[in-house]
Amino acid sequence: MGAFSYFPHTEDDIKLMLDRIGVSSLDDLYADVPEKFIYRKEYDLPDAMSEQQVRDFFADLDSKDAKLKVFAGAGAYDHYTPSVVPYICSRSEFLTAYTPYQAEISQGTLRYIFEYQSMICALTGMDIANASMYDGPTAAAEAMKMAVSCAKRKNRVLLSDTLLPNVKRVVETYAKYHGIQLGYIAQKDGQTSLEALNKELEAGDVAGIIVPSLNRFGIIEDLTGFADAVHAAKGIAVEYCDPSALAVVKTPGEWGFDVAVGDGQPLGIPLCYGGPYVGFMACNKDYVRKMPGRIVGQTEDSEGRRCFVLTLQAREQHIRREKASSNICSNQALCAFTAGVYMAAMGEAGMKQCARLCTSKAHYFATELVKAGCKLKYQGEFFHEFVTEVACPNCRKKILDALDAADILGGAEVDGGILWCVTELVSKEKLDETVSIVKEVLHA
Repeated sequence: MGAFSYFPHTEDDIKLMLDRIGVSSLDDLYADVPEKFIYRKEYDLPDAMSEQQVRDFFADLDSKDAKLKVFAGAGAYDHYTPSVVPYICSRSEFLTAYTPYQAEISQGTLRYIFEYQSMICALTGMDIANASMYDGPTAAAEAMKMAVSCAKRKNRVLLSDTLLPNVKRVVETYAKYHGIQLGYIAQKDGQTSLEALNKELEAGDVAGIIVPSLNRFGIIEDLTGFADAVHAAKGIAVEYCDPSALAVVKTPGEWGFDVAVGDGQPLGIPLCYGGPYVGFMACNKDYVRKMPGRIVGQTEDSEGRRCFVLTLQAREQHIRREKASSNICSNQALCAFTAGVYMAAMGEAGMKQCARLCTSKAHYFATELVKAGCKLKYQGEFFHEFVTEVACPNCRKKILDALDAADILGGAEVDGGILWCVTELVSKEKLDETVSIVKEVLHA
C-alpha cells in the first residue's frame, strides 16, 4: 500500500481498525460475499497522465462529439442560460450542493433559498413554496402523499393519462410502497377529460388529483372546472407545471389549484445527460403544515435586523421518521440557487420574451411541417411542443434518421407520431433546414 500515496490510512491504521472490530484481514470483511463475485485480478488501468495530457485527452474526445440542434423535449428542455448564471453559481461563496446543518448561521444560503421560494410563488400564483425537491417526478410523488395526508380517510389519488410517462412511473412506484391506491383520468382528443374526472369522483374515495398544465402531447390543458370538482369531493388539486411556460399561461393559482409541482430544469439548468435537476413545490397557505421538505422564513433578530430561519419543518422527517408523511429532509440547494439566479437575471420581461419566442417559433415550425406533408395529431393549443403524424408507416423512422445524419436531434416518438419541441435556441434557418429534410423524405 505504500505505493498509493492517496490512501488515507497507513498499514498500522488499518491493523488497528481490524483489531478493534475483531477480524484479521481486509478480506475477512467480505467473507459473506460469494467468491465468484470478488475480483482478484489486476485492474487494467492506463498509465498516469499529466494535467495537460488529461486536458488534451478530453479536448480530443469533445471534438469527436456532434454539436446537435435539439428538437427533443418531453420533460427536459434545451433553453438558453445567460452567462451571468454559471458565473455567479460557480463562485466559491455559493458553490455548495448541500444545506448547512447549523442553518441560522448561514444567512447567505437561507437568503437565496428564501428568494428562490418567493420567485416560485410569484411564478405559480401560490402562497408558499418549499426549499426544493429532488426533481419534478419526485415532487409529484410527494404531492400525492401530501394529498393523502390532507384528506380524511381517503387513500386514492387520480393521475391524468396526459402526464409525462416518467412522472407517472415515479408516482406509481411511490404509491406502491406507501400503500396508496391510484386511479387514472382518461384523455379525450389529447386533453384530460373533465367528464372522466367527474365519473371517478363519484366513488367518494379520492384524496386528490394530479393533472398537467402542459401535457405529454405539448397541449396547454383547459383546466376549467377541475379544481371546483375536486374541492366539491373534498380532495386536493395538484397541477404539474412547466415553469418556462408559467410566464404566459394561466397559473395553478389562477386555475384555483391547491398545490403546484414541476421540474425546475428549464430555469437555467443544463440538460447534463439527465441531471441533476430540481423539483419545485408550492401550495396554498391552508396546506403549508403538510408540505414536505424545508421552508425558509424571514424574521428579525434581537437587534431588529432582517434575518432568515428554517421554519415549519416537521421534526418527524428527521427523528420519528416512521410517523412522517415524507422523509425528504434535504434540498437541491445548488440547483435551486441556479434557478433563482436565472429567474432574477431574466426578470418578468425576460421570461415572457423567452416564452413568446418558444411559442412563435413552434407555431411557425408546425405550420411549415404541415405544408411539407405532415399532419398535426391534436388540434389543441400548444406552447412549444406538438405531435405530428404522417401517412407512411415507415417514414417516421426515415425522418429521424435523415435528421440525425444532418446533426439534428429530432423529436421523441409518441403515440405513433413525433413530438417536436422548439425553444428559443433554434433559429429560423435551422427550422427551415429541418422542414426541408422532412419534405425530402416524404416526397422521395
